[in-house]
Amino acid sequence: MDELARLLAIDELETGQGANQICSLKRPGDTRWGSHLGSIASLMDLFNPMSSVLQNLAFDSSAGANHADGDTAFNYLTSFEFVFVLLMMREIMEITEQLGQALQKKTQDIVNAIRLVQSTKVLLDEMRLDVGWENFISGVVEFCLGHEIDIPDMEATYIMRGGRARRQPDHFTNDRYFRVEIFRATIDTQLAELNLKFNEKVMDLLSISTTLIPKNGFPSFSASEICKVVEKYYPTDFNQQEKLRLEYQLKHFVVDASNSEKLKNIATIAELCRCLVATGRHRTSNMIDRLLRLLLTLPVSTASAKRVFSILKITKTRLRNKMEDEFLANNLVVHIEGEIARDYSYEDIITDFRNLKKRKVDF
Repeated sequence: MDELARLLAIDELETGQGANQICSLKRPGDTRWGSHLGSIASLMDLFNPMSSVLQNLAFDSSAGANHADGDTAFNYLTSFEFVFVLLMMREIMEITEQLGQALQKKTQDIVNAIRLVQSTKVLLDEMRLDVGWENFISGVVEFCLGHEIDIPDMEATYIMRGGRARRQPDHFTNDRYFRVEIFRATIDTQLAELNLKFNEKVMDLLSISTTLIPKNGFPSFSASEICKVVEKYYPTDFNQQEKLRLEYQLKHFVVDASNSEKLKNIATIAELCRCLVATGRHRTSNMIDRLLRLLLTLPVSTASAKRVFSILKITKTRLRNKMEDEFLANNLVVHIEGEIARDYSYEDIITDFRNLKKRKVDF
């Protein structure tokens, strides 16, 4: 309330109905399916109140441990390096947040996924340039001045803490430390991760996926180009004769999908694969059906890996740390594939186990 009153007094906030509601820091559990962007944003909004709370904890606490913790946390919070990293994390997460949220959807819009990957790489590259650094450091300096945080001399020598001080190079300035060792190194790590997950192979296969979706209207469809990519990345899945059949089947498929009411409005590869099976087209277009199934194994199509690791952290807690791998895997399958597991009843499972036991005895 004191912070709101201060901001209103210096015209940093506008008054009005529904404005300036009391806010709080996000809990760690709120970030399970997303990044920490919301937590960082709320921390920046509540920076002065948090500083005041930590100061009060350090000065007024009767317990020695609380006094020391409050004093240490306050020193970290009000340091230039903490503010620098905080604002850098917010800048990077604002760029990558939309891509991260899109990749968590079970039904993936591959066209938009490709666009988001490309735009995320471009924005990170622009942030890494000298212009991006100047804009960023200006924001850091402005934040520090607004919260009375000391700004170091960027041309002064930076002294590494601990044993690293003996190994630091000559003329190691604050500017080099913050610009190269933290800022650019962090962006390079993000770009390397994106290039690893979305390399040339993945992007080529995603591009194939976009040309096969009927709802797009086949604007950039080319059967010969698709066959070239298939020959490049799936050489063992299609022999030479099957590649020739695939090209002719693709041409027939475009004509059929453009005139079929069941196919022309399909927007995802998964829906297309199911429709081919439901209508019996997978028998006459067996090469296309095989290609679609291979494309569906791309991690970006469902982001299953991210969900599995998230569920793994929920399932295998400290109290369940001695769980055997087989039992853990069975629990994860039931949890991850909950939509399928709900179709089974206890009676069906008991009956299957009874039949399994009888077959073993008979054998």
